[in-house]
Amino acid sequence: MTASDLKALARALLGQLVGQLQARLLPRLRPHLRPRTLLLLPALFVLYVLVLIPFTPGIRDLRRAKVDQPAQVYSADGKLLAEFKPTHREWVSLKSVSPQVVDALIATEDRRFYTHHGIDFKRTASAALHTLKGDRQGGSTLTQQLARNLFPEEIGRSQTLTRKLKEAITAFKIEAVYSKDEILETYLNTVPFLYNAYGIEMAARTYFGKSAGELDALQSATLIGMLKGNSYYNPVINPERALDRRNIVLGQMVKFGHLPAAKLDALVKRPLRIDFERQTEEPGRAPHFAQQLRKWLIAWADDNDYNIYSDGLVVRTTIDSRLQTMATNALVLQGNQLQSIANAAWGTRGGCAKANADLAHAFIRETGEYRAARDGGMNDADALAKLGADRGFMQSLCESKTRVQAGFVALDPRNGQIKAWVGSRDFAQDPFDHVAQARRQPGSTFKPFVYGAAFEHGAKPTDTIVDQAVEIPVNSNETWRPTDDAPPSGKPVSLRDGIAYSKNRITAQLMESVGPGRVAGLARDMGVRESHLDVVPSLALGTSPVTLKEMVSAYGTIANDGSYIEPLLVTRIENKDGEVLAQFENAPERALSVDATRKLVDVMRDVINRGTGTTIRTRFGIRGDVAGKTGTTQDNADGWFILMQPQLVAGAWVGFNDSRVTLRSDYWGQGAHSALPIVGDFMQRALRSRLIDARARFDTQETPGLWESTVTRLRAWMAQTFTKEPKPSATKQTAPQKSVRVKRAPAEPEAEVTEAPPPPQPQPPVFTTMPPILPEPAAASAPQ
Repeated sequence: MTASDLKALARALLGQLVGQLQARLLPRLRPHLRPRTLLLLPALFVLYVLVLIPFTPGIRDLRRAKVDQPAQVYSADGKLLAEFKPTHREWVSLKSVSPQVVDALIATEDRRFYTHHGIDFKRTASAALHTLKGDRQGGSTLTQQLARNLFPEEIGRSQTLTRKLKEAITAFKIEAVYSKDEILETYLNTVPFLYNAYGIEMAARTYFGKSAGELDALQSATLIGMLKGNSYYNPVINPERALDRRNIVLGQMVKFGHLPAAKLDALVKRPLRIDFERQTEEPGRAPHFAQQLRKWLIAWADDNDYNIYSDGLVVRTTIDSRLQTMATNALVLQGNQLQSIANAAWGTRGGCAKANADLAHAFIRETGEYRAARDGGMNDADALAKLGADRGFMQSLCESKTRVQAGFVALDPRNGQIKAWVGSRDFAQDPFDHVAQARRQPGSTFKPFVYGAAFEHGAKPTDTIVDQAVEIPVNSNETWRPTDDAPPSGKPVSLRDGIAYSKNRITAQLMESVGPGRVAGLARDMGVRESHLDVVPSLALGTSPVTLKEMVSAYGTIANDGSYIEPLLVTRIENKDGEVLAQFENAPERALSVDATRKLVDVMRDVINRGTGTTIRTRFGIRGDVAGKTGTTQDNADGWFILMQPQLVAGAWVGFNDSRVTLRSDYWGQGAHSALPIVGDFMQRALRSRLIDARARFDTQETPGLWESTVTRLRAWMAQTFTKEPKPSATKQTAPQKSVRVKRAPAEPEAEVTEAPPPPQPQPPVFTTMPPILPEPAAASAPQ
């Protein structure tokens, strides 16, 4: 239990004790008190005050509140990413506030502010007298109000003697620590003004569209008038009350010499002239990352007795602001292009009703307006007809449903440090995080776990499986039949080609041989540790929803020679003086053997060199040593692409928040055409800027790509054709064609529609038998 916890517990116990005394003991003692006994009451009162002093904020708390330094979050390259403030407030110095504001405040709230020491005894006595007469009045000074604003929990909110005494004690302490100008500055920067505006600067911007230093007498009186009751004197919804209250404040300013009396008559006739606009915080360079970081930092601060809003913590993160900017630009560019395609497919101004009437009706039935219509007595048909005819309603509904969404994350596989994180196209419009919050089916990007498990148990990239129809009984009435874009060829296909061209039938048969339990366990070990995986054969085609962060983390394990490193957000935390409070790094965990990992990297190179990801080479001109995988789910609802480079792993997801909505295109709906361009654009920029080394290579022998193989064969042909030496005779031997026997297992999936790959290039066939894989352990299961 921390010191703050002990203090809170002691405060609670004291409160209960005082409450018991007031409620039970004093009423019983009052009839028995004699005049002499009454003389002891002042001494008892003084003793009671002394007992309360330790349970009010201490000097250290007062000084910390005075500084009020929020945690600052910096990128790895020293750029400010965010400030963690408890409220939407911008602190300004007293010199930056209009003198009219200070005059209005003192004239209205505490005219003897500069002469008292925290308590205005004359005003307190007057307020008590008026209250006894039935006219309740407040007697708190600005210092007492500040004490309540700064320490609402310590002082309390109930109308009791104890609260008033604790408030008075804290006010005396504030006067001892703060100067009068510091009290005014702190008060003006902490007082609330509705609409999430805290402090005079945010209030000035919210209600008048200007800074606090530009406020005139009328505007100053309006804002100070709100302090008597923010909601009651709200100038936006209660302008008449606010106007009357403003004029009272102007009268007080004249009464105490802060405003010439000759101006009062003219001023009170002026209208409010509110220029209202809600103020929103700047999202910063990496807003979705900052959201996740805030949750983590609050937990760390609580465990280590720090306050992220006032202790001036400096947080050094793993984000590279340059890579973050590249990722944001790439995602927004591709997202906007895909949005134009979505608009053409679904129409604008409520066009989704014409594109798919049944789906549009389903959208309408899920709205609050539809439920209200039904509650009002309308039947289903009438409610649909009424809302469907409302052009504004339908336009808003269709735009929200058909807005293209996307997510992107990149990390360094060598240490797990996250380098870029973009959770949506626009944080202000789409605050939902599609990196760590959204769970979607990963499609074919899940296949590497199947091949990795096979390589771990002795399979080789050259092993083959016959491309044949696959039927897996689900129950007595259903059978799962995974399909590809082309009918079964009946020919053996190597595991290398199976993943390069994303063959569903090959992967499904390999899954049966390896076992879904092993694949689920490997996926968990490699990084898919938060989402539930169904241990069924269809898991091979990515039917269990996962997060983009988990998938990129798992691919980072592949790029890191099979060692998993938990994604890292923060490298160190410092105090405001630069002293290091904590440093962070995550230790690697072996998830896949080095040999199996290097085979997996090698076959995933072919996805880029000649398979479904060739656009990385042809369009974006990336020539480095890279490997990756595309992914597309049923009906093109989700597009995925993840690319691995020895120093950086990057992945993107593209789709819609509602999986019933798609781009309605077999071309643009594929991950190779929706998600791949985001990653390709980002990686191209990163390589050109030399933030990562284009010469870096995976520590594994690279199988020559199509171009290298063609050049090698051409050179060999030329050498044989133009040499004068006799050609040696050779006997060509071909291994007998064999295939792998596949066991059947029950499943309950849907087949995935994958990207349409280019036709396989002719290569020398290698027909071998995949070695038998040991029976799967009975205890293997999916992570919960």
